[in-house]
Amino acid sequence: MAFSAASRINNLRRHLDSPKDALGGYSINVKVAPEVSEALSLGRAVVALESTIISHGMPYPQNLETAKEVEDIVRKNGAVPATIAILDGTPCVGLSVEELEKLATLGTKAQKTARRDIAHVVASGGNGATTVSATMLLASMVHIPIFVTGGIGGVHRDGEHTMDISSDLTELGRTPVAVFCAGVKSILDIPRTLEYLETQGVCVAGYKTNEFPAFFTESSGCKVSCRLDSPEECARVIEANNKLKLGTGIVIAVPIPREHSASGHIIESAIQKALQEAREKNITGNAVTPFLLARVNELTGGASLASNIALMKNNALVGAKVAAALAQLREREREHGQR
Repeated sequence: MAFSAASRINNLRRHLDSPKDALGGYSINVKVAPEVSEALSLGRAVVALESTIISHGMPYPQNLETAKEVEDIVRKNGAVPATIAILDGTPCVGLSVEELEKLATLGTKAQKTARRDIAHVVASGGNGATTVSATMLLASMVHIPIFVTGGIGGVHRDGEHTMDISSDLTELGRTPVAVFCAGVKSILDIPRTLEYLETQGVCVAGYKTNEFPAFFTESSGCKVSCRLDSPEECARVIEANNKLKLGTGIVIAVPIPREHSASGHIIESAIQKALQEAREKNITGNAVTPFLLARVNELTGGASLASNIALMKNNALVGAKVAAALAQLREREREHGQR
């Protein structure tokens, strides 16, 4: 017990103190919410959440309501939510209600922030809504092993000519965080996305499925590399990845709930139309996805947004259960080690 107490005190110091850099100075402070810091120091379950879905995914006040509902689902399933963003130049892990409100009202005025943008947003004192890559990196910095999002980025169609490949994929190849998502949107090249992840050494698992989901629909026609059927199975794979020090992330793909996938074919038709419009308007880079999502929502009369919210909530439920199972697994191992 003495060892366990000392270990927890050291963990708490690690999460509260500003770490020194290699030259002996202090690195830029990452602000960790008290609730998150306490949970991490005590070995409790924590789930990281991105913030781009709040700022760029839907209008106010629906974005704020959804963010609160997702955090509530995480709490009800045994974990502490840690929504990640950069506010006034400070990376924040875990947001207060007031900070969530600020981000929600800023909307698209907050910069969509991937890994490449973090330094600039911090140095300029700006406000940044983190994408998958930035959220993974900041979660990893404070040792949060599980992150829930709607879907990850991927290789864009015609990516073999444009080299338009999301930094989410390279982040997964170098940051050991498990990402729970509903796959990738069919606006992307799903087979090439999975090939790229394989090249990066990333395990792509299906949760209770053998097929990789396509965000709005349960199946893409592509197989996953392994299937996991329970939170405990997921926890064991995440812990093995950690103990082996593989240094890579894991994708755990959770299909959209069946009752919300019925509109998938209608949404797919709208996606094809929106893709054509994007090409005609010469919309490129990180402006493509927000344009497509907004246009598809218009074309489907709001059905795509409703599905997006439903799958995000389902991912949060699964991710929180796995985070709780992982915390229990690690606690049992600590107790076993003290015998």
